[in-house]
Amino acid sequence: MNDCLVRAISKDGQVNAAAVCTRAMTERARQIHHTSPVATAALGRALSACSMMGNALKDGGASVTMQIKGNGPLGTILTVSDAQGNVRGYVQNPAVDLALRADGKLDVGTAVGHEGTMTVIKDLNMKEPYVGTVDLLGGEIAEDVAAYYVESEQIPTACGLGVLVDRDRSVLAAGGYLIQLLPGAGEDVIARVEGGIYAAPSVTDMLKEDPDPANMLKTVLSDFEMQILSVEPVEYRCYCSRERTERALLSLGSHELEQMIAEQGGAELTCQFCDKVHSFTAQELQKMADELKAHGK
Repeated sequence: MNDCLVRAISKDGQVNAAAVCTRAMTERARQIHHTSPVATAALGRALSACSMMGNALKDGGASVTMQIKGNGPLGTILTVSDAQGNVRGYVQNPAVDLALRADGKLDVGTAVGHEGTMTVIKDLNMKEPYVGTVDLLGGEIAEDVAAYYVESEQIPTACGLGVLVDRDRSVLAAGGYLIQLLPGAGEDVIARVEGGIYAAPSVTDMLKEDPDPANMLKTVLSDFEMQILSVEPVEYRCYCSRERTERALLSLGSHELEQMIAEQGGAELTCQFCDKVHSFTAQELQKMADELKAHGK
């Protein structure tokens, strides 16, 4: 089954939910960034969460950036999603590897860091983007995402994320769910949601058994009658291009460009998200510098 994202609402109007399968997306990220198993798990969880955040935006040109800065060895994890849920990302130190936890699972919390911050930037095509920052609760990412929604957006939220890495380091299963209470939901609804989450298998166990995120939602929210609102394909998608890279170079100004020519004889810029290299010769850089000078820049 290809990666897809499902949105649903309970028929009683109390619960809003999303779930996503991101196995192919996470495997693509692993191949691009050559991540260790624990880095694959951390980045995959962040990609899943950011995809669900992005897909919740109403504006087609909007985007969500999620930045996790923990005090663990992985360093910064950055993910960016468009309004469809297509996402890209990277981890600062992808080769970091740690011993498994006592229960045999990958130690994502220690790799990310138990202290630090999660920042969510929503660019809604307005003058200023919306920025919310929360302290990390433990670095496992799912509870940090839930805390962000509770603290920054005042939406009671439960989040489950998981990545299962095979012995050959490839991704066997990946994805997650986001469950949010709608206004008017009482304590009984909270208890039913919590009961369903505790009774359900782990995200990776559910997706390994059945990669359909709609069925994962039905399992977790077994006490509710859920209505599926949409099912959309999602993928790892980078928007870098030679034109965008050229605009970035132009923003440096003529002096910086000429310095680059003198020191490097050209420019090679590698996209952090997809590792594509965009090369510019000395002649191309000089032409850019001359154009900037002609406009007094």
